[in-house]
Amino acid sequence: MPEIKKILVANRGEIALRILRTAREMNIATVAVFSEADRNAPHVRYADEAVCIGPAASSESYLNTDKILAVCHQLSVDAIHPGYGFLSENAAFARKVREAGFIFIGPSPESIEVMGSKLAAKQAAGSYNIPMVPGTATAIDDRVEAKRIATAIGYPILIKASAGGGGKGMRIVESETEFDEQMDRAVSEAVSSFGDGAVFIEKYITSPKHIEIQVLGDQHGNIIHLFERECSIQRRHQKVIEEAPSISITPAIREEMGRCAVDVARSCGYYGAGTVEFIMDEDKNFYFLEMNTRLQVEHPVTELITGVDLVRQMIYIAEGKQLSIRQEQLQINGHAIEVRVYAEDPANNFLPDVGTLKRYVRPQGNGVRVDDGFEEGMAIPIYYDPMLAKLITYGQDRDETIRKMIRAIDEFHISGVQTTLSFCRFVMKHESFTSGHFDTNFVNAYFLPELLNTVQNPVEKALAALISARLLQAKKVVKHAQNDGETVPASKWKSRRLG
Repeated sequence: MPEIKKILVANRGEIALRILRTAREMNIATVAVFSEADRNAPHVRYADEAVCIGPAASSESYLNTDKILAVCHQLSVDAIHPGYGFLSENAAFARKVREAGFIFIGPSPESIEVMGSKLAAKQAAGSYNIPMVPGTATAIDDRVEAKRIATAIGYPILIKASAGGGGKGMRIVESETEFDEQMDRAVSEAVSSFGDGAVFIEKYITSPKHIEIQVLGDQHGNIIHLFERECSIQRRHQKVIEEAPSISITPAIREEMGRCAVDVARSCGYYGAGTVEFIMDEDKNFYFLEMNTRLQVEHPVTELITGVDLVRQMIYIAEGKQLSIRQEQLQINGHAIEVRVYAEDPANNFLPDVGTLKRYVRPQGNGVRVDDGFEEGMAIPIYYDPMLAKLITYGQDRDETIRKMIRAIDEFHISGVQTTLSFCRFVMKHESFTSGHFDTNFVNAYFLPELLNTVQNPVEKALAALISARLLQAKKVVKHAQNDGETVPASKWKSRRLG
């Protein structure tokens, strides 16, 4: 089987750095590609070689397959790792890579195609009796029939784009009177976002947990799972906080969900790293949602509780090696939580923010990991996803890991842009999160922007304590002087404004 000696990373930012670091540990040469907006990015300097492939717009750079393949030919690259996002789940790109004589570090184009369509994925998984949310098995063509089915399964329902993801092309329908309007919106958004207007309907689970299972498969038919991740803290149907393991499931559910995830992967002949996503209702019934045929943003929490480097395993699998890890060898050790640090303003409906990182100081210490692709002084490009970093903490149990996360958030100093750090700290301190009694509706149920103003970090608390002590001391001096009959000037503390 081929040995990979040089990898091109077709991505940017933190995930590019993440892959480059593992490649360096494996003594594999690396090539970074970058847009003009990322010329000074850390991943560009870290790689052994780096090539500018176009202007800032991703359509002219990170999504330009011809330019990427040209660089591979020019620099004698063996393999391409797509990271996540951009071309990572593009079956046509994976096929082009293979036809050009390079190794695609990921699944086969055929697997990407099957799991890239929610309807095709349901049909493939259905042959293994995987639990499915009640709904239509095919795209909706007849609205009268669709309304009949919706009435049969019961409102509310979801209209979902078959090619969708990230909450796009998804509409909640509360009653038949709004069915046509929401259907039109879902189809329009599906066409706009994915170029595919096919939609289907499902029963809407009103208080769901979002649980996903990490899988690894080799090219010899061996597939294992690496337990679950809890991903229920979301905004706009996109994850903000993830953890492993989940506080919500029992060992029996974990085993059954893991078995189902392996069967979903088997249903499409999967190899590489992938994630099978489930939703779970209040009665702990779980249903297959979709499969992501790539490395997930939240993969570090799985790495920390299992000790498995997923990127390293992806490279081994791409080389044709058999999995060296057996299912019975894996066990959960400790607990890990990841928060996504976005350049967004949680006080303004999480709208993306732009600017320059005037201050950027990472937290450190035992049990703290920061995966990022930015440095102090860098501008945040408007062309890409607004995620600045992933902050991950690891401890012996969940309580310790939450405490580490609060400490790490307080030590993560970012100025120049608004970030989601204050929101993440709010979540860590909230009783519904610490108790495990939360679902994907957490933001709507508990979060109000004004609540962020009540959260103080240790520096603010120390300053407040100092001011209180000084005021108390001043009052004692005044009282003592008054008792002695002295005239005392007014305290300067009373007239000074505190910033």
